[in-house]
Amino acid sequence: MSQADLDSLVPEVAPRNRRDFLKTAVGSAFALAVLPVAAETITTDTQGLDAGEHMLEVSGTKMPVYYAKPAGKTHLPTIVVVSEIFGVHQHIADICRRFAKLGYLAVAPELFARAGDPQSLGTIAEIQSQIVAKTPDKQVMSDIDATVKWAVANGGDEKRLGITGFCWGGRVAWLYDAHNPNVKAAVAWYGRIVGDKSESFPQNPIDIAGKLHGPLLGLYGGKDTGIPVASVEQAREALAKGDAASKRSELKVFPNSGHAFFADYRASYVEADAKEGWKLAQDWFRKHGVA
Repeated sequence: MSQADLDSLVPEVAPRNRRDFLKTAVGSAFALAVLPVAAETITTDTQGLDAGEHMLEVSGTKMPVYYAKPAGKTHLPTIVVVSEIFGVHQHIADICRRFAKLGYLAVAPELFARAGDPQSLGTIAEIQSQIVAKTPDKQVMSDIDATVKWAVANGGDEKRLGITGFCWGGRVAWLYDAHNPNVKAAVAWYGRIVGDKSESFPQNPIDIAGKLHGPLLGLYGGKDTGIPVASVEQAREALAKGDAASKRSELKVFPNSGHAFFADYRASYVEADAKEGWKLAQDWFRKHGVA
């Protein structure tokens, strides 16, 4: 993350506790840490869609899930959408609706539900220390498993499963691709590839790059100071030495973009690269049997 991101502040607002968080529909607002919202923000309507929130019971915890799908349809190709560190705010919900308009069942689990509400915190540094650091990888994998099970029971096709994620979620997309053998394809948007390890975060994408179940498309910004192009090259080498799905994976660097170039609600948005990336993601899921 850039220093500008870390220093970003918003007007003081009393943070919601976990109980208040669970009372508020996911995808209904933007996270405080990203305000003010840019004029380019894309809003996708729900016409022809069944979209909203479901409270999923997972290991004794209620986890909000935002979903969107074509109304009245079943056996739908299924995409798990994994949020940035800001949680399932309005942008992530909109991405679900964009996929639904293309004929998918898209589901975005609020993977930070146990730790608290990232949307109520005013800075990225606070979210990292108070929320992300308390959300271990093993728990995330299990929660996505539960989300997929719910999606399949509610109109999704377990044989056509894909995952995509942004920033924090981009890293998760790598990890889940290696975790679940039913993943047909993954698209990781500027997800961190290398980094420190701990008991809660024992692996990074570089460690599992050669053991993917579905081919992965990675989309990165050449000007992203937090994810050096050198680490993308490391991942390319690891993929080339891996299993069949890893060898079929591709990593693309957009030289004129930095971090979060797909985030149309932020100043980091680069329209041309965002549109190209979105087309590449659609083509990738079609090519590898999700659509």
